[in-house]
Amino acid sequence: MATNNEFPFLISDRLALFPDSTRVHNGRLSIAGHDIASLADLYGTPLYLYDRATLDSSAAKYKSALKEFYPAAFGITYAGKAFLCKAIAKWTQAHNLDVDCTGEGEIGIALAGNVAREKILVHGVNKSMADLKSAIQNAGIIVVDNLTELNRIANLFTDSQFSNLPNLWLRLQPGIAVRTHHAHTQTGQHDSKFGMTPDEILRAVELCKLNDLPLHGIHFHQGSNFRDPEPLIPAIDMALDLVKQINLASDWHFCPGGGWGVAYHEDELPNPPVESYVRGIAEAVIEGCQRRGLDWPHLHLEPGRSLVARAGIAVYRVGAIKRRGQRTWLLIDGGMADNPRHALYGAKYSCLTVAGLGREMSERVHIAGPYCESGDVVIEDLPMPKVEEGELIAIPVSGAYHLSMSSNYNGARRPAVVWLEESRARLIVGREAVDDLTRRDLT
Repeated sequence: MATNNEFPFLISDRLALFPDSTRVHNGRLSIAGHDIASLADLYGTPLYLYDRATLDSSAAKYKSALKEFYPAAFGITYAGKAFLCKAIAKWTQAHNLDVDCTGEGEIGIALAGNVAREKILVHGVNKSMADLKSAIQNAGIIVVDNLTELNRIANLFTDSQFSNLPNLWLRLQPGIAVRTHHAHTQTGQHDSKFGMTPDEILRAVELCKLNDLPLHGIHFHQGSNFRDPEPLIPAIDMALDLVKQINLASDWHFCPGGGWGVAYHEDELPNPPVESYVRGIAEAVIEGCQRRGLDWPHLHLEPGRSLVARAGIAVYRVGAIKRRGQRTWLLIDGGMADNPRHALYGAKYSCLTVAGLGREMSERVHIAGPYCESGDVVIEDLPMPKVEEGELIAIPVSGAYHLSMSSNYNGARRPAVVWLEESRARLIVGREAVDDLTRRDLT
């Protein structure tokens, strides 16, 4: 990670949030050897940049930690909901990752990115019939969320058009949430909409036996962007008790979810180490299986944002500056339409100017977008230098849950996405045009 001792300590901290290949030269930011200001001039703003070196390093860290702490079969699943396009799908296959798809749409993107059937895993809390048909036809694993869904799968499987059913995992609701910064990112608690209670799991097992369905695993997920693996342990114990009770086959699969956190702001540094997350899970699974006389499962992890978030940055241009008493507004050309996370649950971000990085941090600013909502704010109360209209800013840790949650609010056109490697910069998602906004209109 690039740092420069001539800059204030605060800037060095912020640089630690940026992708691995970030460098500073003559006060200007570059990634993978590409000058960010030049990329913005070429491709326009808002602009999303993804650094392959950071993605590769993230995947390697998970594989290394699993090899060290879990000496048995394991798999790593990329969360399509974080951000999925054809280029990302192809990247997952270069690292032999599974791809978590929620419904027919994400399955279609994965297939377009040449993801093999056995590498597609399908989630969803209320899968439609179209989702289920696509999953049965194209996926290797379906994670069953509820009994109604399981009955639908059983009925579809009796249809002669489906000759091969994917492996089924049952999603447990453990009744235990991890600690996250907002209730909307918790999924494992008793009143969550996700998964089945232990009693419902037992009923699901009987349904699988009755209909000769290929039950091969148990899954749960407790929340997203957490830093302490300790709350996973009682949920793992609950799941292993169920596995013992239902007598899953020796060749079974277990996924205690994902959601390991990353730092979005310098106040949250350092990033929580992947090794502590993987070790906590691996030790709990190994010890739990030994106590219960269970064979070790194929252990699957769903790293989610911790694979992709820090690989991406968002680049915006400041259009206008307003000073209102003690508050300074930097108004940029993107916001909640391409990154709704602050508006949805108060996500905290940091940023740097793309050029002029040697300037003193002289004022605190709010950074907001052009949309007709007071909630269209990306960053609040952040120390920044005196920024001029027309300058570029770069917001790090923008690789997950921005573009996948984006919208056309106020007629916004979704940004272009550029893939960065040392040898080249490649446009992987084109910027939407006005014509795209009316493409589905019939009259």
